[in-house]
This record gives sequence, structure tokens and C-alpha cells, in this order.
Amino acid sequence: MGEQIRVVLAEDQTMVLSAFAALLDLQPDVAVVATAGDGAEALAAVEQHRPDVLLTDIEMPGRSGIDVAAELQRRGDPARVLIVTTFARSGYLRRAMEIGVSGYVLKDSPIDELVTALRQVHAGERVVAPELAVAAWDRPDPLTAREREILREVATGAGNAEIAASLHLAEGTVRNYLSTAMAKLAARNRIEAANTARDHGWL
Repeated sequence: MGEQIRVVLAEDQTMVLSAFAALLDLQPDVAVVATAGDGAEALAAVEQHRPDVLLTDIEMPGRSGIDVAAELQRRGDPARVLIVTTFARSGYLRRAMEIGVSGYVLKDSPIDELVTALRQVHAGERVVAPELAVAAWDRPDPLTAREREILREVATGAGNAEIAASLHLAEGTVRNYLSTAMAKLAARNRIEAANTARDHGWL
């Protein structure tokens, strides 16, 4: 079936990671050269193994799959990125496409569809789950990068002082960013703003 597709597989749920690896290894033209349990491990594995494709989840400890894809793009790494996720959130897909991700499919797709998507991505095509292709452009992400960063901290339970220290900002600056984000999202408080942003895939 031609050359082997070298794959790094990133997924924070151990059982899912093992299942994906086992299923992909059954394909004669696919070789899983490394696995990773979080974003940092995924970046290190790509750097070390130089795969053709990084197949990654979105929500992982540390850096998300989208963060990893953005960093690979910044580095000029040629590895293509195929995101496989349970999250059918249009905001995630929009951000993924904007940073050059090659594919976005859902975990509940049959394994045959996942393998087909992997082959298409390797061949230079762009693959998007049909059920998301139209919805992705319904509502644009209203948040700035800094607002998104602060809301991610809110989602972890951090208070304003902790966020300020973590991001090297004045506490008043954090409050201002949160106020703006809450207004954009029509949220009554910081927690609701973070939840709304996460539900839309903007975090």
C-alpha cells in the first residue's frame, strides 16, 4: 500500500491511547512511532521522531492539541496534524483550521473513517468531519488571546491574584480583561464566562 505513515499519537486517557495505538498498528501502512499523554510530551515526541502525522486529542494537560499544532506551525515543523476529539465544538474547529491543522474528526467515527482521514491528511488533503464543516463558521470567537488565556486560568479555579502572578500582570489588569470578556460573552460572572467560552470551544 505504499510507504508507511509514521504517526505520533497524543491522548491523555491511557485506555483510549492504547486502543488507538493497537488499532492503528493493525494497518499495514501505518506505524505508531511514539505515544504521548500531554501536550509537552507530544511536542517532544514530534521533535524526536519526526513523524508524518501527529494524531492528537484537543483537551490534554498543559498544552491542548490546538496549542501543540500552533507551536509546530511556529517552528516550521512539516508534520501534519490530525485532531481526533469527542468535542463537536465549532470554535475548536475554527481555531484548528486557522492555524493550519490538516484534519479534524470525531472519536465516535468508525475506525475505518479515522484511518481514511489519516491517509488523506498524509497525502496533503484537508479532512473535516462533515457535521462540523458548516457549523464552524456560525459564530466567530470574540475573545482576544489574552482574554482566552485568563479565562483558561479561571477554569482551573484560580483567583485574580493567582492569575495575575501566573501571567505577570497587575491584578487590576486581570479584572479589566475579565470584565471585557464577560461583556463579550454576556456572562454574569467570571465562572460563567469561562464555561461559556469552553462550551463554544474558544478555550
